[in-house]
Amino acid sequence: MSDIITIHGMSAGYEGRPVLSDVDLRVGEGEFVGIVGPSGSGKTTLMKVLLGAVSIYGGSAEVDGQPVGPNRRPSVGYVPQLETIDWNFPVTVEEVVLMGRAMQSGPWPWPRRSDRAEMMQLLERLGIAQYRRQHIRNLSGGQQQRVFLARALIRNPRLLLLDEPTSGVDIKTRDDILHLLVDLNRDGVTVVLSTHELNAVAAHLPRVVCINRRIVADGHPSEVFTTEVLRRTYGGEMVVVKQDGMTLVADSPHVFDLFKDAPAGEAEGVAV
Repeated sequence: MSDIITIHGMSAGYEGRPVLSDVDLRVGEGEFVGIVGPSGSGKTTLMKVLLGAVSIYGGSAEVDGQPVGPNRRPSVGYVPQLETIDWNFPVTVEEVVLMGRAMQSGPWPWPRRSDRAEMMQLLERLGIAQYRRQHIRNLSGGQQQRVFLARALIRNPRLLLLDEPTSGVDIKTRDDILHLLVDLNRDGVTVVLSTHELNAVAAHLPRVVCINRRIVADGHPSEVFTTEVLRRTYGGEMVVVKQDGMTLVADSPHVFDLFKDAPAGEAEGVAV
């Protein structure tokens, strides 16, 4: 299995200020990898490095054997966080999806018949073909996520990057999205996603990378989800429970003095 992502000693960030430092990471073709870490830890920055959208100050980063950079367009599909989308922009579902093929359609500024045919196949596979002429802001969060997944897939990527793909959706939609990603991975697409859902998402992946401005740990969830690793990743105490082959993570209980004025004998605190 050859590597599709190769990062060595990399520092990267914005306006001369590093967000990531001394990062080493290899991802092989066909892997399914989760990136976890607190807000501001560099998860999104790492994604943008692989897209050539962030300045690299030191070290190197390659996708499919080619150095990343603003003038290179490797075979990468990207699904951004829904919170970063401008929902006031007047665009329909099919227009969003065809944007993913815009740079691959040759010299003409409009989509080819084959582009539209492939778009319809993707929309049908993702269960949203009936919404193709609707404004994207009128869809549910799960439907919107599928639209941007279709936009990424129409590029026929070998590597699919997803930034918090299950954020803000209900449990069923989250599970549907994960099952779709598993199917795509089985079809040969390398999948790398970031998530803050340690139990619902990351604990079910075959490989997890803990990051906090640098790589803290890398391996199977049962190996990297330990009290020590999570303390170094999140900067706080977390409880790790392993039972019947499952690994579950929870915040340590905190006691707040909510009843300081209560009469003697009543509760003096509450654990959350």
